[in-house]
Amino acid sequence: MDKILMQNLGFYGYHGLLKEEGVLGQKFFLDIELNVDTKEAGLTDDMTKSVSYADVYDVVKNIVETKRFNLLEALAENIAKEVLIKFDLVKGIMVRVKKPEAPVNGIYDYFGVEIRRAKDE
Repeated sequence: MDKILMQNLGFYGYHGLLKEEGVLGQKFFLDIELNVDTKEAGLTDDMTKSVSYADVYDVVKNIVETKRFNLLEALAENIAKEVLIKFDLVKGIMVRVKKPEAPVNGIYDYFGVEIRRAKDE
């Protein structure tokens, strides 16, 4: 299956277990892979045969910036669910959520989760 890639999307959100995370917020970075058969789009140069990454970006941005989740797992699950519902040509999705400013005392690049979901057909 072909993939449409969306890498290192940055947003400011209010996700986390701690009360301060819900008040102060922090940066989140996401990687998204959309499983889409792009052959017909490639052969015809017809956008209706593919998925607009700009439209998917808007869905992801809305969820990350306007909703609140305690767990990164819930954030990723909601993104995957919405994208699979709203875009018929997307057959599967990978969502990776990275939290570089997690409230953990230590030196690290980020903490995160990665999920893969597919449409039930």
